Order: sequence, then structure tokens, then C-alpha cells
Amino acid sequence: MGRPLLRAGRPEQDPGDIVSEQTEVPPFCVVPGSTVHEVLDGRQTEITDLVEAAYRLHGEGHTINPPSYFLRFPDRPTARIIALPASVGGGRPVDGIKWISSFPSNLDHGIPRASAVLILNDPATGYPYACLESSIISAVRTAASAAVAARALGENRPAPGRVGYLGTGLIARHVHSYLAALGRAPREYAVHDLSTEYAHGFADHLRTTGDGSPVHVLDSAEELVRSSDVVVCATTASTPHLLDPSWFAHHPLVLHVSLRDLGTDVILDSFNVVDDVEHVLKADTSVHLAEQRTGGRDFLDGTLYDVLTGALKAPADRTVVFSPFGLGVLDLTVGEHVHARAQEGGLLRPVDGFFHDLDRHSAPRSKGGRR
Repeated sequence: MGRPLLRAGRPEQDPGDIVSEQTEVPPFCVVPGSTVHEVLDGRQTEITDLVEAAYRLHGEGHTINPPSYFLRFPDRPTARIIALPASVGGGRPVDGIKWISSFPSNLDHGIPRASAVLILNDPATGYPYACLESSIISAVRTAASAAVAARALGENRPAPGRVGYLGTGLIARHVHSYLAALGRAPREYAVHDLSTEYAHGFADHLRTTGDGSPVHVLDSAEELVRSSDVVVCATTASTPHLLDPSWFAHHPLVLHVSLRDLGTDVILDSFNVVDDVEHVLKADTSVHLAEQRTGGRDFLDGTLYDVLTGALKAPADRTVVFSPFGLGVLDLTVGEHVHARAQEGGLLRPVDGFFHDLDRHSAPRSKGGRR
């Protein structure tokens, strides 16, 4: 039998048809970061719409998103590796898992904090058919998630006068590119980071790639929060450090991407929207700490899906906080999209013989003819 065709992006179909298709073992491809970048670069609007569609599928019950699994290390308490298994239904179904590490100490050695791979499984056979470099996919889906939230939650708010970035790493860079693609440019930007070098480096990035809006490097988180209409929290903080609700008296929109920046008093004083209630109330996120203090979840006002469907309206006269735990279904959606586009562009290279022992009763021959 000849080599089967690579698995393409599936056309719209009834997911129930998957199991009835004639199946064969798919070839396996490794998709490097260079290819991932080539497919995603400059397509912020397309990916934002793709991630919004994934949120809608999730809200409609067409996904499976089990709890994330954390591998922690007593001798390296700041480090962790997380497994995010998931399954996406709808017209382009895919199963799989993301395996992402976060080692903040990497920054001291001049290498990125996070690294990741994403495995895509064929829903008809269960066979994995791709391993993609996923730090880019993870950053992009996080940024697109923030953009979906900013678009939906900011609908009844004026264009921001100032957008402030608290934390100035890779995630902040991607979030900025996705927010900029929404077409609601602020009059100016503010940045703050515990590292002055990182803060000035990110400010230079905004100046050279932006729309000409002034960029201010601020000396404190308080100054940034008090002066910004949109606050992007993209730090590596493990415990809350924005503790005073009075800093938020002007009722900004807070994209709480890093999840552990806001103190419980700030959370309880805000209008809180999350991506998934069960997922975000764990691992000592800010909203999890609020649940532990209050013993309930009444401080959560709803999910992003509720906002997207019009079931929930975000007020303009309260601080609005979006806390996304990060769903594996988003990684799979973006990863499947990357694989399909890479195949269409002739960018995929299968690994010959990756699945080697496929005959039920006969062992494969070695190169020397032995079984």
C-alpha cells in the first residue's frame, strides 16, 4: 500500500461521521517553530476570530477539556510543567495534548521562561499525526483570547486613552500585536516591569512597531494601574501584588492574563469574567484565593461565552477583570489550523517510519533482514 496522504484540515462535517470513515495510520510530522511562525505571522484578525469560535464551541458543549495536570518540583518550587489534554468537536475535530513548562529561572540565563510542544491526535484512529513547537501557539492563543475579551468587554467603553502593560515579556509582545489588530489604538502606552532593562526594551519595541503613540516607562505598578484605561497583566507573579482597590477607582478593563496579580479585595470589588469557572478556580489563582476567603463563587459574574452570546453585559462603571486560565481546546484549535495551513502550503515533512511495527502478527524486518 502506498503512503497515505497527510491529514488535511477537515471540511465542515457531522462529527459523528468520523468513526464511520475508512481509516488508516496517518503519517507523523514534526512542525518546527519556524513553520508555526510563518503560518501565524500577520494573521491576528483571523486567529482572533478562530479563538472566538473555539470559545463558542466550548460554551455549547462541543469540547472536552479535562483539568490541567501540574508537575511540580520540591527542589525547584518556582518551576512547573503542565499537561493540557483536550478534544475539540465541531466541523474540524481534533484531539490532543499540550505539554508546557514554565521555568522562571531561565530568564536569569537569557532564555525564555516557557517551552512547549503540542501533540495532535487523529479522532478517527487515535494516532498522533503531528508534534508542533507550541510556545508560539501558546502565546498566540493567549493573546487572541485577550483580544476576544477586549473586543467583547470593551464594546460599551470608549477607545482607551492609555493601555498599560504590567510585565513586558513574550506574552506582552503577542498581546500587544493582537490588541493593535482590533483597530482601537490608544492615545498612548505605559509599561512597567521589575526589570528596567526589560521595560525599556519593550518600550522600544512598541515605538518601532506601533502607530506612533507615545510610550512611557513608569517606575511603579501603582502609577501604571492608576493611569491606564486597559491594564494588561502579563507577569510571572506567583502571589498577588496589586492589593489596593483604590488603584482601580477609575474602573479600567483588566486583562488578567497572568492570573495571580490581583489581591482578593480587588477581585471582590470588580466585575469578574473568566474563561471556564471550574478551571480557573484552582492553583491559587487570584479568583481561587477569593473563593477560598469567601467560601463561595458569587463574586464571579459569568464567562466570556456569556458575554459573546449577549447573556452577560459588562458594565462601564465598574472595574472589569477577565481572568483566563487558558484552555487546551484553544491550543488544539490553533494547532490544527497551523497544521492544515502548513499542509496547504507544502510546508509539512512526514517522519518516515515513525510508526514502524504495524503488522499484528509479523515483526518488521531490520535492515539486515532479521526479524
